Amino acid sequence: MREPKRKFTIVCEGRNTEPDYFRALQAAVRDALVELVIEPAAGVPMTIALRAIDIRRPSGKRASYEDNDEVWAVFDRDTHPKFNEAVNLCETKHVGVARSNPCFEMWLILHYTDFDRPGGHRAVQAHLQAICPEYDPTRAKRLDCVLLMDQRAVAERRAERQLVDREAEGNPFGEPSTTVFMLTKAITGNPTRKGPTRR
Repeated sequence: MREPKRKFTIVCEGRNTEPDYFRALQAAVRDALVELVIEPAAGVPMTIALRAIDIRRPSGKRASYEDNDEVWAVFDRDTHPKFNEAVNLCETKHVGVARSNPCFEMWLILHYTDFDRPGGHRAVQAHLQAICPEYDPTRAKRLDCVLLMDQRAVAERRAERQLVDREAEGNPFGEPSTTVFMLTKAITGNPTRKGPTRR
């Protein structure tokens, strides 16, 4: 009997960039189902966390294969309040966290090049636009994420190295850093070690 596909429910804050990326990833991966939940209160990690936890909470008896389904919260550090609290709450409720400091666009940059300079989300977005002129942070911010899929494994390695550097500095989720690679590796069937639990 054929095993059912693993399901990943991703709650994210972006209306364009994050959904575009995860839709492109789903199209590239055959062994997983990806369901996106776009949270209208964009930009608030705690709101994303609470929505993801609500989805993760079982509403009744689940089939045994559903035990392997995962719910993830995707949000940015930026200057948002209660970031650490949102991370901790997700971890206690068994919700995965794909967080970026300062913003998700840094994860996209890693598909093209290493990036290890702090400077805030505007600097990250400007750097991405310099690499990809079709990305415009002042408008719809659309990027053809299908073109990034061939470089995903490279981005994962760069993000892991970046996180190791932050850990060595004693600030595991300092700027710049991202754990989006943990989600992409889980979706593609190559899960990584559990990341640090504190900012």
